[in-house]
Amino acid sequence: MNQETPENHNPLQGSAHRQTFSLGEQSFTLETGRIARQATGAVMVSVGDTRVLATVVLGRVIEDAKFLPLTVQYQERFYATGRIPGSFFRREGRPSEKEVLTSRLIDRPIRPLFPKSCTQEIQLICTVMSAERKQNTDIAAMIGASAALAVAGAPCSGVISAVRVGYDIASNQYLLNPSDEQLQSSSLDMVVAGGRGGVLMVESEASQLSEELMLGAVLFAQNALLPALDAIEALAKDAGAQAPPMPKPSLPSDALLAAIEACSGDALRAACANPDKKARNRAFDELRETAHAALAAEYGGEALSTALQYFQRSEVRRRILDGEPRIDGRDARTVRPIETEVGLLPGTHGSSMFTRGETQAIAVTTLGGARDAQIVDSLEGREDDPFMLHYNFPPYSVGESRRMMPPSRREIGHGRLARRALTALLPSPEAFPYTLRVVSEITESNGSSSMATVCASSLALMDAGVPLAAPVAGIAMGLVSDGDRSAVLTDILGDEDHLGDMDFKVAGTATGITALQMDIKIDGLEQSVLEQALAQAHEARLHILEQMALSLSAPRERVASKAPQFEIVRIPENRVRDLIGRGGSTVRGITDDTGANIDINQDGTVRVYAESREVLEQAVARIKSVTVDVEVGGIYEGTVVSLQKYGAFVNIMPGRDGLVHASEVISSDGFCRVEEHLEEGQKVRVKVLEVDDRGKVRLSMKALEGEGGA
Repeated sequence: MNQETPENHNPLQGSAHRQTFSLGEQSFTLETGRIARQATGAVMVSVGDTRVLATVVLGRVIEDAKFLPLTVQYQERFYATGRIPGSFFRREGRPSEKEVLTSRLIDRPIRPLFPKSCTQEIQLICTVMSAERKQNTDIAAMIGASAALAVAGAPCSGVISAVRVGYDIASNQYLLNPSDEQLQSSSLDMVVAGGRGGVLMVESEASQLSEELMLGAVLFAQNALLPALDAIEALAKDAGAQAPPMPKPSLPSDALLAAIEACSGDALRAACANPDKKARNRAFDELRETAHAALAAEYGGEALSTALQYFQRSEVRRRILDGEPRIDGRDARTVRPIETEVGLLPGTHGSSMFTRGETQAIAVTTLGGARDAQIVDSLEGREDDPFMLHYNFPPYSVGESRRMMPPSRREIGHGRLARRALTALLPSPEAFPYTLRVVSEITESNGSSSMATVCASSLALMDAGVPLAAPVAGIAMGLVSDGDRSAVLTDILGDEDHLGDMDFKVAGTATGITALQMDIKIDGLEQSVLEQALAQAHEARLHILEQMALSLSAPRERVASKAPQFEIVRIPENRVRDLIGRGGSTVRGITDDTGANIDINQDGTVRVYAESREVLEQAVARIKSVTVDVEVGGIYEGTVVSLQKYGAFVNIMPGRDGLVHASEVISSDGFCRVEEHLEEGQKVRVKVLEVDDRGKVRLSMKALEGEGGA
């Protein structure tokens, strides 16, 4: 393919153009026209030592595309922080979880900007080429992505900006684009993206903050978006970019809608009020076949399909705005029926099943030792992650038969959302030094399986004996709006998510919010609508927590009997060497003999994991025997391990040998022939005469002759 075709080459980028703006204490620079000039649009974002290159290529128009052919890829290069990848091939491989999540973060607020009629291939790539190790690059990438689309003249309805918001409880202040150090003590980590019309996306993790504080953070961020929006628009203007005119939405003709009404109108409305998902879908399928048989020849199959979808969407939204019962018969505030069960899977460490209407999740908790933590190799360096939450969405959960694939971006994103909801409630590694893995299997889905995952995971963790600070529940809110009329919906169904204007997920405890995710499909929301959504979410969350408490209201007092048993042993720092032994021989011997896993820190903290309490006690006893100080004057039973001309070495405790000098074997005026009195492997009683400054132990058998002999 010719790389110089007008489809993917932008001749307007002949010279460099720059725009600078500030967000909080950080200064951002956008530059175009100097790097990656064969892309349709390219922008280098600079902030401090960070450099993110965002490129856009506008490809061919796919005439028969049924969806927007937009691909978004965020990628980190290890050279950005002067590191070599830790993989076997020493090069970047498949996207890391952070790269996948950031790709989603960029995609979600950008995708709604494109008209539904757009079928042009669009590829957006954001590459981190330089970075500061303790500074996140996602905000720079999101801003760069929007700037690259603007410079490329992509068919968007506008530009977006993004900011991160923290919250300092001590000063009661919001923090704009906080540093990594500030985030460590912040009670909030929120990313907000939006345009001129208002906020389009929110992603946040919080430490049980109130609805008022969370709403305040969103409004605080909304005002902070403006400088970047101004800079992006100015950059595109300087570069001479011109976006194509936005097409008006094509609506079905009045004649076609009248024909559908006459053919199947009453039946379609009845199907929209069928509470059973399977029956409703079957009814729609039959009605589509009937309508196509009667009307396709006159109006065309594609136009008819579009009109039927429009009819369905309009009818569902009308019912909600007119105050009529929703698809499944509920009003706007009612949560679907809830059933919970714990201890579902007896072979696991902790398990639960959470069912809400036609959405069901089975969550399983597994406890492991410190060595089971996930090794994360990122720009910041290598670190161990002791908490994993994995979300699986098999095709049978929605009654489909399709190819099984590795975890999708959606699965990874939903798993991370549930993890954010639970992280603030987990015990500290010092108090509960287990590695935790939670797996959520979605066994049935009709709306908000991610929030079902939060509820099921909370129960499974408590069932495993993990001391959560409080149970956590989640709920998905929706919105239908038309001009001055709007309705906020609690616990939305899949159809209401697809046909509505907002997907607003809120998770938290009875005290406050721990995670919030919002995607908006319309330009801006009134503050009153957000307040109402948060109020209804709070009401629903308390109701769900009450239902969860019927199965389990608090963590079990002990971890499951099948889970690894654990104990911390603290030894003097100068005895760590003795416990390890020469070449690791001592600790390896204890591990081999008992089957326990032992993790030793240089500060003298020893973590012991075992399959049973009996094995744990054996391992702990062995550790203590190795590391206890030898007591001068103490009497020990030991084993002769070596004979020399000058004496015998006796092992008095694991890893500790002492010398019985030839003159201390028996009472005599001088040396005895050691081999005449002792042999290797013989059990003897000895008394400690001295432990010198170097830790060498001097023993005596002769000193015990008056105390019952050796």
